[in-house]
Amino acid sequence: MQNLPPALYRAEQTREMDRLAIEDFGVSANILMERAGDAVFSLLRSRWPQAVRIAVMCGSGNNAGDGFVIARLARQQELEVTVFQVGDARRLQGDALAAMQRMQGLDLSAIPFETQSLDDFDVVVDALLGTGLSGEVREPYLHAINAINQCGTAVLAVDLPSGLNADSGMPCGVAVEADCSMSFIGLKQGMFCASGPDYCGEVFFDNLSVPLAVYERITPSAQRLGMPEPGAVLKPRQRTAHKGDHGHVLLVGGDTGMLGAVRLAGEAALRAGAGLVSVATRRKHAAHVSAQRPELMSHGIEVAEELKALSAKATVIAIGPGLGQDEWAREMLSIAVARDLPLVVDADALNLLSQIELSRQNWILTPHPGEAARLLHSSAAQIQQDRFSAVTQLAHKFQATVVLKGAGTLVMTPGSVPGICTAGNPGMATAGMGDVLTGVIAALLAQGLTQDDAARFGVCVHAGAADLAVRGIGERGLLAGDLMAPIRRLVNAG
Repeated sequence: MQNLPPALYRAEQTREMDRLAIEDFGVSANILMERAGDAVFSLLRSRWPQAVRIAVMCGSGNNAGDGFVIARLARQQELEVTVFQVGDARRLQGDALAAMQRMQGLDLSAIPFETQSLDDFDVVVDALLGTGLSGEVREPYLHAINAINQCGTAVLAVDLPSGLNADSGMPCGVAVEADCSMSFIGLKQGMFCASGPDYCGEVFFDNLSVPLAVYERITPSAQRLGMPEPGAVLKPRQRTAHKGDHGHVLLVGGDTGMLGAVRLAGEAALRAGAGLVSVATRRKHAAHVSAQRPELMSHGIEVAEELKALSAKATVIAIGPGLGQDEWAREMLSIAVARDLPLVVDADALNLLSQIELSRQNWILTPHPGEAARLLHSSAAQIQQDRFSAVTQLAHKFQATVVLKGAGTLVMTPGSVPGICTAGNPGMATAGMGDVLTGVIAALLAQGLTQDDAARFGVCVHAGAADLAVRGIGERGLLAGDLMAPIRRLVNAG
């Protein structure tokens, strides 16, 4: 990941910023197109310095104009350039048409793309479709995108891979699978969410020297989350500090056969800095928790009154890891929700929440797409189709800070824009990862962070720890327990 700005935008917003730059600040559209083409060509030369044979795939809109500029610059550098026209060239107009005519001035013309092979090129530049695509990709673009994806040649996408929805990060039926993408003026939120990272590859950005005043008029639709400066979130501890100064987390879960979930959450809470961590679990499990990790204070809880008494000493409650969905679980959730303490709700507690009417303030919900679907009476596929809409609905429905887990985990509190975590890796797709996140967030709440800060920082620590854990080893085989030492390192840096 390059040094990218944190602000993210919807496609409509980036088009508005483009309009403002041209109409209100007098920046020529032609100059913006030339800057875009120059930025992409510079990236091409630095990324693939040995590339000689370049194919530029152009559509019939403004995105094609960027492609014509790139082709012209490549010809001027004496590279072997072939420009393929997809769609009706007679639809080209304005600055895109002018860019094509300047390219033709170098005796370089676009040829219709039909069945030509792209295998023999060093780089294919995707300048087919921009951010204005609505609906599914149709012919002749469908054929062209499939040809790009099947060619095995390096692919550089202009502004956004063609066919990718700039807002949701989902393909419109099909999308170009790029090795890298150069985005302009404003980073599109869909490039970092859902399937966006798989299609975009490495993301680069150029603001095309648009006046800063343009950005002051448009509120970002989302923000990329990153690790803060050392000491910015968790202050150094006083030398006279004791365990009571750093909060007491009470974790509730670990029904029959699911002890490991609450055990992982408990250790994660300790590694993230909680002063005390108690585990409320089934009576037959309590001794096993303490034997595996003596620092965890494990309690066998079978009835609601016992949990009430135990929670009187807690700073934060986290419920859900391995909780189950039987009557015991329901009783535990009812007590946890009723207590006037910050609350983190995960896993089976979320599944129960989707079945019963419970509401409160001061809580954090951490669903994966399946759990989010149950909470919204939807489907996981529908959640993935628009994760930004889903996290917004959840935050407002439950008046909670919501962590929608998955590739590009989203964090949102009512009244704020969603934050998106771009750290993490596919190795995290293993059992227990969500339980570890629950423990981290609960520990940060116990140490005095606000709901929003605990959720955002906790997600970054969790994902960053996974990235540290795979460094030099590889993603395959990563276990949730492997995150414990990196978590400790990151909370001390944050």
